[in-house]
Amino acid sequence: MLSIRNITVRVAGRILLEDATATIPPGHRVGLVGRNGTGKSTLLKVIVGELQTDLGSVSLTGPFALNNAIGWVRQEAPGGTETPIEHVLAADKERAALLDEAEIATDPHRIAEIQTRLVDIDAHAAPARAARILAGLGFTEDMQKRPLSEYSGGWRMRVALAGVLFQEPELLLLDEPTNHLDLETTIWLEQHLKAYPKTLIIVSHDRDLLNSVPTTILNVERLTLTQYTGNYDDFERMREERLGQIESQRIKQEAQRKHLQSFVDRFRAKASKARQAQSRIKMLEKMDVIPAAVGDPETRFRFPEPEELAPPLLAIDKASVSYEAGKPILRHLDLRLDPDDRIGLLGANGNGKTTLARLIADELKVSGGEIHRAAKLRVGYVAQHHADELDPNDTAVEHLTRRLKGHAVDRVRARLGSVGLTQDKQTTRVGALSGGEKARLSLALVMADDPHVLVLDEPTNHLDIDARTALVQAMNDFSGAVILISHDRRLMELTVDRLWLVADGTVSRFDGDLAAYRDHIRDDRRGEKGRDKDGEKVNKKDQRRQNAESRRLSAELRKKAKDAEKALEKLVQQRETVVAKLGDSSTYDGSTAELQKLIQKKADLDAAIEKAEEHWLATAEALESTAA
Repeated sequence: MLSIRNITVRVAGRILLEDATATIPPGHRVGLVGRNGTGKSTLLKVIVGELQTDLGSVSLTGPFALNNAIGWVRQEAPGGTETPIEHVLAADKERAALLDEAEIATDPHRIAEIQTRLVDIDAHAAPARAARILAGLGFTEDMQKRPLSEYSGGWRMRVALAGVLFQEPELLLLDEPTNHLDLETTIWLEQHLKAYPKTLIIVSHDRDLLNSVPTTILNVERLTLTQYTGNYDDFERMREERLGQIESQRIKQEAQRKHLQSFVDRFRAKASKARQAQSRIKMLEKMDVIPAAVGDPETRFRFPEPEELAPPLLAIDKASVSYEAGKPILRHLDLRLDPDDRIGLLGANGNGKTTLARLIADELKVSGGEIHRAAKLRVGYVAQHHADELDPNDTAVEHLTRRLKGHAVDRVRARLGSVGLTQDKQTTRVGALSGGEKARLSLALVMADDPHVLVLDEPTNHLDIDARTALVQAMNDFSGAVILISHDRRLMELTVDRLWLVADGTVSRFDGDLAAYRDHIRDDRRGEKGRDKDGEKVNKKDQRRQNAESRRLSAELRKKAKDAEKALEKLVQQRETVVAKLGDSSTYDGSTAELQKLIQKKADLDAAIEKAEEHWLATAEALESTAA
């Protein structure tokens, strides 16, 4: 069991946790949530012993107290000549030590003990299990055997994650594990963690992940810890109910205090009532004042509106793009971008999503074909690692002042405020800002030119859930076009209305929604294994054709179900209007003919609603059958 008892933790003189308490039994999957800067990562460091508490204690008992019982991904990425598969296998220290000892052991009894233990821990199946985890995180068989030094920091962090997943510790701690992942590997990780057999604490701002994996939410708020049973949606509902109850109690107490104070004010000087007045004064003094149930301040983003341009904003015709002559990354590109377009880019990392984003942002030129841009077109591009290019010694105000030359400081500050950077953070050196605050500054910088097109490559990395919600609202209010790359499915679902799939060296329209794309990923992985869901061998070409047809049919049925639901809602609204008129006494003061028309209209709508309900249910059942 993990017991956190009345801990107080200070970092750089600032209190992050005060008198905080929580208990996590073995086998629980816990989502550790809270706004940026509240101390979530600090709490993980306290649990593993990298930071000490100022007061209170953290104790680990039962299976958590064993050697190597805690596993977590450290900030530094692994490197060197070691391969991904070698690094992951080495993460199981007991297996590695036993195999090393087996090479040199001479005592027959010890050799027997080693071999027995290797069988007990299923050591011989370990390479296959390690390879499956790496494959789930996007590593092909060839990639698993290349030196880590050949990979970027993001890919090496995936190897670090694979190592701790392979280790399967009694207590697994994960801090924003999806930040280095694409949508495809995020979906795989979610399924893997749902089946994790031991205890898990995960810090994340990915709402889908927090709804799917945790069985408990631990909220860091106002220097303390509060536990809630259920997933993130359950937590949010219960937290709102709790805040409502506290506010109700506060209002009731305030009324009681006013009543007592009124008696005291009226009678404290009256001899016959003095004793009663004194007793009420004591009651007031002993009464614990319930503070106002104030939640966190709401985060708001506001994007400037560009002037209108005639469509298309961008047209790409039979184009290719490459970094090296004769080796195109993407080819046969026939794409068009109009004002108000909301397009999400799908495809695994390495397929060319960022290349396409840079082409649209005019950071790359076509190596073949043509690209036409509207006159005066401005594109704002937030690269995935844009924050790394910020000067750590300058403040946010200094960064944006350079971009908004000639503008007053008040306007610069207003722009920073529009992305949620508070005044004290605007004059803080960038090196001292959190990842989420740097992400907000990056947004402010790309919006400085009032772009017509926003190209956002993983914009939610380091943003908390409230900031992500604010980003959704700002993107939906933005009158320009948006190109979005994100592993955050909720962000994609709430903002984009078209999907482009970047795969096989080109870009094509994906017919279907993100649910269909998840099925597409699952089908592709089955196909890679060469077997269907019943374990039978399949022809990969036929399987791909069947999968494509299944996705097409599923997309058509989803559209029909959505249209049927909208039609039903419209009929129900019309019926409510008619019923309201029939319930109005003034209706019966008019002509009998008009009244008969209303009665007939209600009867017609009743019949139409019944028919629409049957159609909607039929399409919904058909859709469910395709998903089964």
